[in-house]
Amino acid sequence: MKTMAALVLAAGESSRMGRDKALLEYRGKTFLEAILSNLREAGINEIAVVLGHHASDIERGANLTGARVVINAEYKRGQASSFQAGLHVLADVDGVLLCLVDHPAAGPDVMRTLVARFFETGAPVVIPVYHGRRGHPVIIGSALFEALMSLASGDGADTVVRKYRDVTEWLDVEDAGVALDIDEPEDLRALQAES
Repeated sequence: MKTMAALVLAAGESSRMGRDKALLEYRGKTFLEAILSNLREAGINEIAVVLGHHASDIERGANLTGARVVINAEYKRGQASSFQAGLHVLADVDGVLLCLVDHPAAGPDVMRTLVARFFETGAPVVIPVYHGRRGHPVIIGSALFEALMSLASGDGADTVVRKYRDVTEWLDVEDAGVALDIDEPEDLRALQAES
């Protein structure tokens, strides 16, 4: 049976925001809780959440029930280290739906659609596109796991994903949430004004 897990990266310092993005509020939940809720609604039950900066504060401030929490003590080495820490506990799956904590607005329907397209096409990477803008979450197939686990400090997952550009499945979606990247206070104000 084909299996899909989710990996939620929430280990960074949120320096541009000035406070932990994982604990920011979106529709009555923290960003992290909103993402976990959407994943569960999409039918994804195997979920790893990677924490680093202020990990204990985030664990106290968000309901992470049902998710496997991975603490990345090396989070200052960059996103690749968090991806590797999470992938390490999700090794026996066909693909990973990679969610970034600063993209809380992508809904469960788009997650389900991405998973379905991944299993239909067998593409190693599936990326949502909203009106020409690529977004998140993305699906990364197990064929890329070994290369991702070998990434050097400071490299991002895109270093590997780019090599598969010609066989990537680009999925046009109508969920604007895939393209909403909440990095700075004004992004948060705009998001909260819409919800």
